[in-house]
Amino acid sequence: MRMVIFGLTVTSSWGNGHATLWRGLIGALARLGWSISFFERDTPYYAGARDIDRLSGGDIVLYQDWESIRQGAEAAIWEAEVVIVTSYCPDAVEASRLANESCRGLKVFYDLDTPVTLASIERGDYPAYFEPKGLRDFDLVLSYTGGPVIDTLKTILGAHYVLPLYGHVDPNRHRPAQSRPEFACDLSYLGTYAADRQAGVERLLVAPAARLPNRRFVIGGAQYPQDFPWSSNIYFVRHLPPADHPAFFSSSRLTLNVTREAMARQGWCPSGRLFEAAACGTAIISDDWAGLDSFFTPGSEILLADSTGDVVAALGLSDSEIATLGRRAQERVLDEHTSAHRAAELDRILNDAFSSMASGTMEEVV
Repeated sequence: MRMVIFGLTVTSSWGNGHATLWRGLIGALARLGWSISFFERDTPYYAGARDIDRLSGGDIVLYQDWESIRQGAEAAIWEAEVVIVTSYCPDAVEASRLANESCRGLKVFYDLDTPVTLASIERGDYPAYFEPKGLRDFDLVLSYTGGPVIDTLKTILGAHYVLPLYGHVDPNRHRPAQSRPEFACDLSYLGTYAADRQAGVERLLVAPAARLPNRRFVIGGAQYPQDFPWSSNIYFVRHLPPADHPAFFSSSRLTLNVTREAMARQGWCPSGRLFEAAACGTAIISDDWAGLDSFFTPGSEILLADSTGDVVAALGLSDSEIATLGRRAQERVLDEHTSAHRAAELDRILNDAFSSMASGTMEEVV
């Protein structure tokens, strides 16, 4: 079975969460027998921070502009059983049109940014990764977010059949690692700077650091502004490639998850960082949002924080209590949220869709 993906990037994890997810999912799908090609526009932004040039389980097709690859893309689509176009793909509209013209199999749109998509539409800023008619031309729409937004995608964007496909982690790449001095801390936070997360980061990391001057805090990520409110016990590690994530998490007594405002408001949208940290056996403290308890059990597998005091209290837990949280989170992730689990889920979804299309009962997919 051949699959063609038109996405944002798989070669660079710089400032995006797509790449690591695709690497794990593609590798797991390949083990299930899928042959996959990932089309990625070769943009200077990602080319300058590329951390892979070969893809385990698939082929990377880098191109300079759409016209230079259109003929090759058409041939790939014609030969594929499944064509997937994703959110934030710079040529999503062109790829969608070509898929609609040439695909003989299943046309799929995967929105890895559903809350951002819907928030943009609410502001009247229509996303550039699909046409004004929305998603009605796709046979199947996958959403990184579940819960009520599934119906919203149908209502607002005309999607006929929508299913969630949540984040995941590849435990072969994210697992307990040797602690490193530059990452060692009481509380870490790994994430690209985002203005709509800043209030949460200040409340749940910057303010606790001010209250606990003898504790060490580490932030890892990209695009942090010069006016970020650093203090003497908050240390910064510029963008970390995925290969360094296990050591980063494994060097943390606790790690913090702060959810982007649009994701928190919609709920049912677990960050890939949650699964990565848990796979490394690191205890997590997170802001709360609807649906979180479907992925981790609060108080047993994850700690929840609304205030600075909640974080300070968590840091006061014993090493034994924190280690138990990390172990339970790791067990949950390995049981339910690996890339292999998601690949098997996607494989089933696609095969069910093929069967339903053949019998004219596509509604049975959902």
